[in-house]
Amino acid sequence: MAKKGKKYLAAFAKVEPGKKHTLEEAISKLKEIKFANFDETVELTMWLGVDPRKADQLVRGTIVLPHGLGGKAKVVVVIAQGDKIREAEEAGADLAGGDDIVDRIKGGWLDFDALIATPDMMGKVGQLGKILGPRGLMPNPKTGTVTMDVRTAIQETKAGKVEYRVDKTGVIHSPVGKISFDDAKLLENTRALINAVIKAKPTTAKGRYLKKINVAATMSPGVLLDELSYV
Repeated sequence: MAKKGKKYLAAFAKVEPGKKHTLEEAISKLKEIKFANFDETVELTMWLGVDPRKADQLVRGTIVLPHGLGGKAKVVVVIAQGDKIREAEEAGADLAGGDDIVDRIKGGWLDFDALIATPDMMGKVGQLGKILGPRGLMPNPKTGTVTMDVRTAIQETKAGKVEYRVDKTGVIHSPVGKISFDDAKLLENTRALINAVIKAKPTTAKGRYLKKINVAATMSPGVLLDELSYV
């Protein structure tokens, strides 16, 4: 385990071990203990009572957070053909094209944050799976990034659409904003994500669904939420 610095240990000392907070208290505590000299990302971590090895217990979805994620604007690329290329450009895509973009990505170009594709181009985009998959950039119908409605997909991505997905240990990690956001914006974003995950509960999940919830900034220790208040 890496040795923690003095500033982290000082912040950690202000967090009562095992104490569970309301969301309002947790956000306030994060603001109190922050010490980094940059605008940290605030991340929500949720431990779920599901078995990700079972296909019918995968928890996955997207949500457009009420106040976005802050930080620099996402670079969005669209792979399409015909009129959909022009539609993508008019909707604010940073780059739109067809085979030319596929070839650039095959050559190692990955200077973008999100990739949207129309269904008729997925035969070619599918060839990029080994490049895009490990980086979480592969378009997928479940996340709204394989669609003919490229305009809406671009607008939602630019507005701060977040994908949440349970990992192999049953945990979801997802950003909810920046520490510089005022309390109300962080509260609304975090509540929206928690509610989305609750609504995505698989019907086959048994026992307690929300096992543990934590919020933390990039450099700071986490603060526990009272998961029972969301049952």
